[in-house]
Amino acid sequence: MNGPVQIFTAITLIALPTVMFGGFSLLRLLIGGRLNEFQLTYFRAGHAHAGVLLVLTLVVLDLLTRTNLSRSGQWIVGALLVAGGLAQSGGMFLHMGIGKPGRWSAGNSLTTFGAVLLAAAMLTTAVAVIAS
Repeated sequence: MNGPVQIFTAITLIALPTVMFGGFSLLRLLIGGRLNEFQLTYFRAGHAHAGVLLVLTLVVLDLLTRTNLSRSGQWIVGALLVAGGLAQSGGMFLHMGIGKPGRWSAGNSLTTFGAVLLAAAMLTTAVAVIAS
């Protein structure tokens, strides 16, 4: 494993326990009845996306090791994956905190921005896989 992939893999693996703690937090909030239906929906969505996107990041990073993408390209893809995952799931938590049902908020914008970053990472990786 080379530099950028190794660093982003370590970052992702270190981040996984935060998602596990999020599941524990969600359980405690459910038991305590501290969330309304709107908040519960976005907490679940943010939590689920965070976990899935971290696993997706690990898969894509492994794929990068099988391509001829340059080190700088690997840095870019790794940064897009991490930033995109944080923005997409984090936007859901932000919307949970400041949003209103049926209304757009900064959280929705952050989630959309994260999706664009992730799409850029996926397309770059797809091109690198095809080229290899």
